Amino acid sequence: MRAMHRPTRRPWRRSVVSLGAAALLLGAAACGGDDGDGGDSSGGAQSDEISEQGEPVTGGTIEVGLEAETNSWLPGEGSFGNPGTTVAYAIYDPLIKRSEDGELQPYLAESMEPNEDLSQWTLTLRPDVLFHDGTPLNAQALKTIFDTYLTAPTSNVATTLAEVTSLEVVDDLTVRYVLEAPNAAFPDVLTLAPGWPFSPTAAARFGPDAGANPVGTGPFRFVSWQRDSALEVERNEDYWQEGLPYLDGITFRPIPDEDTRLASLQSGDIHALQTLRQSTVARAREFDGVDNYEFLGNNSGVSLINTSRPPFDDVRVRQALAYSIDQPALIDVLGGTGLTPEATQYFSPDSPYYSEKAAEAYPTYDVERAQELYDDYINDPERSDGQPVGTDLSFTYNCPPDPSLNELSQLYQSFWSALGMDVQLNTVEQAAHIQNALAKDYDAQCYRVGSQRDPYVVLGDAFTPGPLNVTGYTSPVIDENLEILRTTTGVEARRAAVEEISLDLAENVPNVFTGYTLTDVAVRDEVKNVDGWTFPDGTMGNGAADATTMWGFVWLAD
Repeated sequence: MRAMHRPTRRPWRRSVVSLGAAALLLGAAACGGDDGDGGDSSGGAQSDEISEQGEPVTGGTIEVGLEAETNSWLPGEGSFGNPGTTVAYAIYDPLIKRSEDGELQPYLAESMEPNEDLSQWTLTLRPDVLFHDGTPLNAQALKTIFDTYLTAPTSNVATTLAEVTSLEVVDDLTVRYVLEAPNAAFPDVLTLAPGWPFSPTAAARFGPDAGANPVGTGPFRFVSWQRDSALEVERNEDYWQEGLPYLDGITFRPIPDEDTRLASLQSGDIHALQTLRQSTVARAREFDGVDNYEFLGNNSGVSLINTSRPPFDDVRVRQALAYSIDQPALIDVLGGTGLTPEATQYFSPDSPYYSEKAAEAYPTYDVERAQELYDDYINDPERSDGQPVGTDLSFTYNCPPDPSLNELSQLYQSFWSALGMDVQLNTVEQAAHIQNALAKDYDAQCYRVGSQRDPYVVLGDAFTPGPLNVTGYTSPVIDENLEILRTTTGVEARRAAVEEISLDLAENVPNVFTGYTLTDVAVRDEVKNVDGWTFPDGTMGNGAADATTMWGFVWLAD
């Protein structure tokens, strides 16, 4: 008889970025972190109560509707947005994960500890864990993954890991990450793709097709993938956590159209959907027989401005774009009225890193100021785009082909056209949209930014050279304060550093914000325990954060 995991039900709550991430000591029982001043960052109750969960049930299969396809399932190769990450949690186990209080704790790892100056981190794996192909997860596997795949020149996480000078094997289950300099936030890197171990044996065997044949240690084994149609997984009978998973299998179906995905959930064609669209969240709340696992964190909607291209390399143009928009009108178009506040920075009002000063400094709706800035640029003989004085700007605005996003794009177009700009709208499928951002192959485009991760990671990825700096914006002020975040454990010093960065971004606006994003995993009410996952020691996890789910803990009621 398999042991049954019975997570305790808890009220909906929002995960908070740990104030003390810099002081982490990760072990069998994680410690360090919050100084008690961050508290419970709950964003309020859901619109409806979650249905009774009942006892765990083993068996059954479900279908999950995703907002987008992912280009590859191999960490280091795949562009794992929110939809890709939720699939990854079925196939892979993260080395490190966040608890319900936002603390980093070992998950697939057994412990992770720094040396005295935070320049080396020693990670010990849990014993007797096997990849789906039967090969062992051990220190040598982690080293091969790191050396051969994650830090390869073509890897999209190579920049993230550039600070790691070497990964050393200590013993069969222990490795040491040696950093070029101290980094208090390094464990946070291992919560995402760099910390999802995959079988190096299988990756070598599949070669160029490894991304279409993922082999992890997770609760489900990969079965098949028809790109843009369905990815199927089945129960991993040899899973290292006894009693898990509950489901026999899951089929993940990319359904980019929000209306179609909602209709599929309502009709029972799918059992669950994930969404980051405010209009979809609002509509899903109205469905009978549907539970909504909502999460409001630091994710927000923005327009990315490509600062590496004229005329957007000039701050006057970027400020004109920001001053000319009416944020409440944009939020209303997205269906977020009454759901989400206006965004002014990377951290929400409930985050310990939110800055009132940055909120006040961020450009607010002021058409006269926008026109003044715009005219100043186009009439400047030294304008960066080389066009004749008085020539109006002409550029393309990209967004995926969703009805609410089409409406959003049209509203941006109207705001900016009122200044004299010629704005052409272009629809781009989600996967290509992400790739365009990573390659900085765009003028301006809708996007999402921010996460629940440590601010050093979030802001460092976004505003230092590398593929994740999708706006191309860098700043000495940001560099200086990132250094403080990297080396300082003091809460107030870290808050002050984030505030300085937020003030710099408010002035230079590489991102034009709309509103914070309420995410949702909406499920038919026979699908249970979507947010009830736990660490191996029983500590509650951070739920369905950012519309991602630890599928091994989900069951289907009889």
